[in-house]
Amino acid sequence: MADAHIPYAAALQRATLNHQTHYAEPLTHGTLRLGLYAPIDTDPQQPHEQDEVYIVVAGSGTFVVDGERAAFTIGDALFVPAGVEHRFEDFSDDFTAWVVFYGPPGGESP
Repeated sequence: MADAHIPYAAALQRATLNHQTHYAEPLTHGTLRLGLYAPIDTDPQQPHEQDEVYIVVAGSGTFVVDGERAAFTIGDALFVPAGVEHRFEDFSDDFTAWVVFYGPPGGESP
C-alpha cells in the first residue's frame, strides 16, 4: 500500500510550499481526505461540504465553531459538522493540524 504511511515532515513541507492555503492533501480514499493545515497569521476557512476532524500536532490557540470558542493545544481533536462556520484564532506561529474530511456532502446523520 503506497499510501499507508504519510510522513508528517513531507506533508508539512508540501503545506508550507502552498503559500495561498498552507494546506496539503497527501491522501484520498473514497470519501476520506487527509490534509495537513498550517495557516499563517489568519485562518481564511469557509464551511466545508463534509464532516471534518482536526488533530492538533503543534501549537495552541482558540478554535471557533458556530460562534463558540474553545482553547486547544497539542494532541487535541476538534470536530466540525459539514456546513458549519469555523476557524482558528490567536494561534501560535507553529500551529499545525491534521484534518480528516469524510462522508457524503452535507455530512453524516447525527
